[in-house]
Formats: sequence, structure tokens, C-alpha cells
Amino acid sequence: MSKSYIKGFLKDILLHLIAEKGESYGYELTRMVEERTQGVIKLNEGALYPVLHKLEEQGLLVSVFKTDGSRPRKYYRLAATKESKELLSEMESQVQLYIGALAAIFKNEQEWKSAE
Repeated sequence: MSKSYIKGFLKDILLHLIAEKGESYGYELTRMVEERTQGVIKLNEGALYPVLHKLEEQGLLVSVFKTDGSRPRKYYRLAATKESKELLSEMESQVQLYIGALAAIFKNEQEWKSAE
């Protein structure tokens, strides 16, 4: 899949998964994305961590180091602010709207092609 598609939705994907799980660390997020998309979307560290750090700088995520086994990991969770919760809700609505719009475009294109 084109990296430009993923780049456009990476912030949304990460915020959704972190909010859904409660908290998560980077490698776990990459595994969740790959598993849920059956390998269609694969995230690398070079794409993942800059977005996580930017979301943290914007106050949308907070992080904490935890040691759960062999080494400390940085866990991210949604900031407990009204703004972050509103943003998450708005973002999820916008993503669903966009996905629906794309489906309508490509459905119509396919119908047009089959009519030829």
C-alpha cells in the first residue's frame, strides 16, 4: 500500500488504537495495525515515533515509562482533557465520512466500467 495513504491517516490510526486499548507502546501499535489489516498496512519506526512524539508535544497523548519484563517501555495514552476527547470523536467521524466518500467514488467507477 502506498505510504502516502498511510501517512495521511497515521495520526488517526494511532489515536484510535491508543484510545481503544487505554494505553500502548510503539511496537505493540505496529503489531496491532499489521494484524488488523492482515499485513496490508505495516508501520516502521521511522514513521511511527515522530507522529507519537508530535501528538505528545501537542498535548493529545501522555507517556510513562514502565518496566514489564526485561526492559522499560514508553507507554502512550490519550490525554485526559476535554480537547483530546473532542478531537478523537471528531476525527473518528471525519474518517468514517471520508471512507464512505471513497467507497462511493470507487463503487460508481466500477459500475461505470461494467456498463461499457
